[in-house]
Amino acid sequence: MDVHKDNAAAAEAANPFEASLAGSRLFPLMSSCISTLQVNMGRVCNQSCRHCHVEAGPGRTEVISRLTLDACLRILKDRRYPIVDITGGAPEMSPHYRWFVQECRRVKCHVKTRTNLTILLEEGYKDLPGFFAANRVEVIASLPYYLENETDRQRGQGVFEASIEALKALNARGYGMEDGLALNLVYNPCGAFLPPSQRSITEDFRRELMKRHGIRFTNLFTITNMPIGRFLKFLKDSGNLNRYMDRLKTSYNPAAAANVMCRQTLSVGWDGSLFDCDFNQMLGLKCDHGAPDHISGFKGPELESRRIVTGVHCYGCTAGAGSSCTGAVAD
Repeated sequence: MDVHKDNAAAAEAANPFEASLAGSRLFPLMSSCISTLQVNMGRVCNQSCRHCHVEAGPGRTEVISRLTLDACLRILKDRRYPIVDITGGAPEMSPHYRWFVQECRRVKCHVKTRTNLTILLEEGYKDLPGFFAANRVEVIASLPYYLENETDRQRGQGVFEASIEALKALNARGYGMEDGLALNLVYNPCGAFLPPSQRSITEDFRRELMKRHGIRFTNLFTITNMPIGRFLKFLKDSGNLNRYMDRLKTSYNPAAAANVMCRQTLSVGWDGSLFDCDFNQMLGLKCDHGAPDHISGFKGPELESRRIVTGVHCYGCTAGAGSSCTGAVAD
């Protein structure tokens, strides 16, 4: 009797991704620890990018409460998780953003912040590069490409020029230089295809941004476009959904599956709900299989060893070199 074959057959009926996991001897997918608490500050944003899995924009109203952030801080103090990853929307637009960053630093967490860059040029936010530097915040900035047309096509007219100005402001504060202030860029394809090798495209970005704009950065993260949110709508409208999903499935990589970010991350939604990752959050797939699904019922040991909730969208994180909030996982 082959237990793994039986597992694969049982999983295939309910969830094809779980069948792939079973074939790789990874079913059920389990959390190995929690090293990162990822906190979604809400869906308010100054942009409405067409690839956005959060479907964020200026018209959204969802914003995290001080009560939920207080609960996050209590957990960070009690469980001593080393990393806080702050995301959105444009997380900087939360009224509690700066306070939360400072409180996380006070409990000695390493703080990462996601930014779309253009928010750093708007009134009320222009001093953020200095705030980031003063609090030793790691900046992870979206820049789909080092050329204007490709970036503006994905994120809107004028976004590339504004992003370059924001990157220069971050460089002026020491980001991307040699004083320990990490400036990481995020690349994602402008269409229904997988990203290229992270190593090779990093060299292209580094060369071209320096040559054209004098910009320096620390790392480049390649992220696969997930078939959810606005990108899912694009796939359907363009007739590319089936082809894209087939590409993700046939590119499934067991090494990437073994290193998916959800195994070391817990995602907190703006309303306090708990998720295995930010993508599950956008699909409303809360922590399950007996683990608490809201921060009000947080139980560290259960969540740190929980079974991960998966679906066909998980092929996006396990295709090719893999994809995570910190780029490729098997490159």
